Amino acid sequence: MQRVAIVGLGLIGGSIGLGLRRWSEQNGKSGEGALEVIGFDTDLDQQHYAKKIGAVDRAEWELSKAIREADLVIICTPVRAIKEVFTDIAPHLKAGAVVTDTGSTKVDVLEWAGQELPSTVSFVGGHPMAGKSQSIEAAEADLFKGATWCVAPALSADDPAIRNVLGMIAALGAEPYFLDPGEHDAYVAGISHLPFVLSAALTNSLAKDSSWRDMKSLTAGGFRDMTRLSAGSPDMHRDIAITNREALIRWIDTYQEILTDVRRMLAENGEATVTGLSAFFTEARDARAEWATQTTREGELLQGTQAELSKEGFGDQMGRMLLGGFMRRKGSPSDRLGRPNGRTTAGARAAQKDRDNTSR
Repeated sequence: MQRVAIVGLGLIGGSIGLGLRRWSEQNGKSGEGALEVIGFDTDLDQQHYAKKIGAVDRAEWELSKAIREADLVIICTPVRAIKEVFTDIAPHLKAGAVVTDTGSTKVDVLEWAGQELPSTVSFVGGHPMAGKSQSIEAAEADLFKGATWCVAPALSADDPAIRNVLGMIAALGAEPYFLDPGEHDAYVAGISHLPFVLSAALTNSLAKDSSWRDMKSLTAGGFRDMTRLSAGSPDMHRDIAITNREALIRWIDTYQEILTDVRRMLAENGEATVTGLSAFFTEARDARAEWATQTTREGELLQGTQAELSKEGFGDQMGRMLLGGFMRRKGSPSDRLGRPNGRTTAGARAAQKDRDNTSR
């Protein structure tokens, strides 16, 4: 029986535990599960709740006991806590153990792993592109079903360790996506980290205005959708921003340039304003529609945008986009990259080549 230790029992850690324990029960023999899942969290209430909902077989009150003899250690803490966890677990990891994480940034995490973890273990960085609330109360076994799970192995990670992490990802129903750590951080800074900075900025901009007391009674769907991310964990957002500052600054600069252009068009207040704003909003609408109509190999919408297609007006517009060829151009991620299991990028392929050369 393989032993798995989960360090951090919030939404992600709890959902991983639920998913792995379900898989363990389905794949065990003679009434015994295929895995033993052990949990640890500095918040004892979270440990109790994780045990109550069946996210772990048992919980340990000491981190060293939780990871001792573990074959796979999954770190699900806030990003800036990961380095300290590496330091704390390093003396207690058994030789041949595999360590992975779920942090939202990868460059710093891979560097910390190289500094703190012993050479007798393998580190394979990970980042599931899934989530909702930050509480373990929202944990569910299917949280990662169909989601992309970024994989960034350390150069020293051996093939069995990588296969071990890929097996965990498959057991949770996710799809692996191999990325160079630098590429990962640059991409998620735009699609994930910039959005929650903008969400918080919009919330603060309005809430600090003297009219906010009256204005907030008029808010509706647009405000709700745009500010949802600002309700997330301030500590989590802070840690992500600090560990990915350079990539995030680049996207903030790009966003500021676009806002400056929009402001200039509005200030001109002439025919150029009408033309410019029409082009601006049309370009955004078309880019959004192209993104929303990507499909999987089975023909399902990749981004889960089915509800949008049913909305009156927007559904008609999306239908025109589909007829215009977006749907036909978009295959599944695996189809587009010509590989049946998992996805990769040019940078990641180069990194893998370097890793292979190093291993020789």
